[in-house]
Amino acid sequence: MTTRDLVLSALFAAIIIVLGLIPPVTLGFIPVPITAQSMGVMLAGTIIGARRGALAYVLLVVLVAVGLPVLSGGRGGLNVLMGPTGGYILGWILGSFATGYLSERLVRDGQPALVQAAGFFAASVAGGIIVVYAIGMPWVSLMTGTPFSKVIFGSLAFIPGDLLKAAIATLAARAVMVGYPLLPQRA
Repeated sequence: MTTRDLVLSALFAAIIIVLGLIPPVTLGFIPVPITAQSMGVMLAGTIIGARRGALAYVLLVVLVAVGLPVLSGGRGGLNVLMGPTGGYILGWILGSFATGYLSERLVRDGQPALVQAAGFFAASVAGGIIVVYAIGMPWVSLMTGTPFSKVIFGSLAFIPGDLLKAAIATLAARAVMVGYPLLPQRA
């Protein structure tokens, strides 16, 4: 990793923390709130790539683990990582890596804009929704003792918002790709 890679990862960790300033929306039927920070998985992966995006989330998780209130709602500490939302938070690391990995393979310079947008959107859905849910939902079930089928059903409420987040990340990634050619290749 170069100094530029580390700076971009730290910058995205800061962006993710800023996304946490948007208050979480809690739902009564599942102990996981709706937050804007989960959109950072998609943004980091599509804009700065797999390794740097995952590193940004590793940095965020370290900050949470030492107790800094960097998660939405001013949360932080090991109790958050060991609680019902911990699986989703840890899933953000793999989700951003998967999003970046897929976007690096699906999106190239010179492709038509629609093809690039479709690639970014597919990568965002696969990494930012499927991978994160695959880690977060079993964790919620384990930590709360709720049957997995009920966790799956409760998680359906998050899908429309997460698809909207994927669309926003797609537009942002496409804009950065076109408007900021000095950003080094995603890595």
